[in-house]
Amino acid sequence: MDKKENSANKRKTGGLYEQKAAKYLSSQGVKILECNYRNRIGEIDLIGQENDYLVFFEVKYRKDNQIGDPAEAVTYSKQKTICKVADYYRMCHAIGESAAVRYDVIAVCGKEWTWYRNAFAHIYTYR
Repeated sequence: MDKKENSANKRKTGGLYEQKAAKYLSSQGVKILECNYRNRIGEIDLIGQENDYLVFFEVKYRKDNQIGDPAEAVTYSKQKTICKVADYYRMCHAIGESAAVRYDVIAVCGKEWTWYRNAFAHIYTYR
């Protein structure tokens, strides 16, 4: 399998688990607003509303923990990108800075699912 095929397979697998995460979150009372929200800066897997919170979700899947816990793949750099994309989303939807916002991670390792609420704080990226 070449790199291009491997990358396509990872995207397909990632997309499948993002769909499963959306169904799971819906069953837990989260209203899913967006799936795979993208702009030129990056993408956010899922955006939802839970009670008074606007929640930006990152979904990470690993078939096992051989290369580490999936949540560990949400690096500081990835968090920064998510925050930039979230800021843009909020600006486009006229959601003010006083709105309650949360950044959650759904980590899937094999068959084990872990939902990390408030997994990281907003990273201010203004120049």
